[in-house]
Amino acid sequence: MATTLVNPLREGLSSARTAPPCVMVIFGASGDLTERMLIPSLFDLAEQRLIPPEFSVLGISRRDFSDEAFREKLTPSDANSTNWQSFSSGIFYMAGNHRESETYDRLKAKLDELDQERGTQGNRLFYLAVAPNDFPVIINHLNDRGLTTPPAYADREQGWVRVILEKPFGTDLASAIQLNRDIHRTLPEDQIYRIDHYLGKETVQNIISFRFANSMFEPLWNRRYIDHVQITAAESLGVEERAGYYDTSGAFRDMVQNHLLQLLALVAMEPPVSALDDSVRDEKGKVFKSLRHYTPEEVKHNAIRGQYGPGFVDGKPVPGYLQEKNIPADSRTETFAAVRFWVDNWRWQGVPFYLRTGKRLARKVTEIAIVFKPVPHLLFGNNDGQLEPNLLVVRIGPSEGISLRFGTKLPGMTRQLRWVNMDFDYGASFARPSPPAYGRLLHDCMIGDPTLYNRADAVEAAWQATQPILDAWTADKDPLPSYESGTWGPRESETWMEDEGRLWRKL
Repeated sequence: MATTLVNPLREGLSSARTAPPCVMVIFGASGDLTERMLIPSLFDLAEQRLIPPEFSVLGISRRDFSDEAFREKLTPSDANSTNWQSFSSGIFYMAGNHRESETYDRLKAKLDELDQERGTQGNRLFYLAVAPNDFPVIINHLNDRGLTTPPAYADREQGWVRVILEKPFGTDLASAIQLNRDIHRTLPEDQIYRIDHYLGKETVQNIISFRFANSMFEPLWNRRYIDHVQITAAESLGVEERAGYYDTSGAFRDMVQNHLLQLLALVAMEPPVSALDDSVRDEKGKVFKSLRHYTPEEVKHNAIRGQYGPGFVDGKPVPGYLQEKNIPADSRTETFAAVRFWVDNWRWQGVPFYLRTGKRLARKVTEIAIVFKPVPHLLFGNNDGQLEPNLLVVRIGPSEGISLRFGTKLPGMTRQLRWVNMDFDYGASFARPSPPAYGRLLHDCMIGDPTLYNRADAVEAAWQATQPILDAWTADKDPLPSYESGTWGPRESETWMEDEGRLWRKL
């Protein structure tokens, strides 16, 4: 019999509705994602009472675990023992190869058993934490065993089956299109949830609220007042243990094509009709379709890449990319990418969106900077020269918040101006940390809200805009620019901006 979690401090903190009972089946459950992200996020939801006591998890992978050993592996170091014991009693494990049909016979029997013993009502959430090539394999096996529809004993109107697909969704345009076709042969779009954990971050979600709940900003949110937009996701770490994956992916596929383009879409989208239906995804899709497609010659002027060399990070010497373990000595994989995108529509014509990301940069920071146009005529003297334009910064990490920079007069017998900042900090304002990104996304899937998930048409439109860049880089045999670890990337990215009279924001 399931028991209720005890945490009176969290009672009444959330107005979100509790998800219905279900079983969440995780394929690839022995991987790092389950232990670091999925289970802690689910446990957080349980402590907030946003998932019911009946909620259950069934992990599947090739490794052998008993239920008890699997629960022990997943136990958080800081978990409340009483709450964790109650939550973990609903965690189960089944060893199996997801490419073998026999696994699905046992899976079906186990799900029926959990429905009866745990009261999960036939609702199933399949989480595919496996390589994209295995998505159709698993989905076809599930369909062959009748597991893509609720069982006969489930509520005909309320019962559901949904599938979450981890990124990357394809490695290029052709593979993304083929993957959508393969999956759609079995599942309709409303059962498919393509996850991007960036969209679950509190500050990312707040972009929509900030834009459309404050009348003072939206009238300025266009080409008349905004000079350009900078979106940065910098990391001080190197490839660490991800060398095998990263060398076949690179900075562009790993960050720009998905995460940073999602941020661009939220900044550039038109006001949606509603925040409670598919309207947000409609508007994001329009942004991706408006992105300018480059010729190979245009790529040279709109995209910069580089690869980190030896240097110092936090005062400690670090090797270059080619000296990292398991990286080929002749690798041409970029660890830094900066791309200028143009959104060719009425609102944004002529406004460049600069996206940059890189490994072994000076510090870890993710932010969006909206740089406004300078005033047409400066009325006041300024000893420092031309006053810089207004700046609105959305800080996504590691510190979360929003700041607005504006000019004001210095005290005294002077007309000199200086910049000041109005700053909003999430931690200081709300006195509690932002919830885990995966928690929000998992809960949304359980209640049937696809707003923060990627739709097939948007995925393909994003690839259509980015594929020419990858093709041009593949064909280019020139040496990759190098940059010293602990800096902000190759010098070419700085001169690229300077040639246009702009500068990367100092972070």
